[in-house]
Amino acid sequence: MLSEILSITGRPGLYKLVSTNKNMNIVESLSDGKRIPIYAQEKVVALSDVSIYTQNGDTPLREVLKKIKEKEGEQRVSLSSRSSSKELFAYLGEVLPDYSRDSVYAGDIKKIISWYNILTEHNINLEEEDKTEEKLSDKPETEERGE
Repeated sequence: MLSEILSITGRPGLYKLVSTNKNMNIVESLSDGKRIPIYAQEKVVALSDVSIYTQNGDTPLREVLKKIKEKEGEQRVSLSSRSSSKELFAYLGEVLPDYSRDSVYAGDIKKIISWYNILTEHNINLEEEDKTEEKLSDKPETEERGE
């Protein structure tokens, strides 16, 4: 499911891919349900392509979100965008103890928490594997990182 959920640079929130075309995609905002066109020159990242730097390589966002879900008991994270950097780093340290202190920033943690809260609000199943992701997992792995 995360391969259909998109983050678009310069636009708040998350979007679900509705339709693809040669020059543009149609996406639907998870927050208000409005559909908008996204053109090829816009930077779009599927959440399935995002990973978090750790001391031993990268951890896929899906795994981090699952750990947050376990910690929070499937509820929203209580931290807000106004939380201090110290609180954000402490929270990520509880969820992902081996995150890279040099490569992960407070803004990254805010984004992860925001994404988790949006996904939880809209009952998007983090456990559900995509057919696309299953096919990709049969191929040799390549490292990718998105913001």
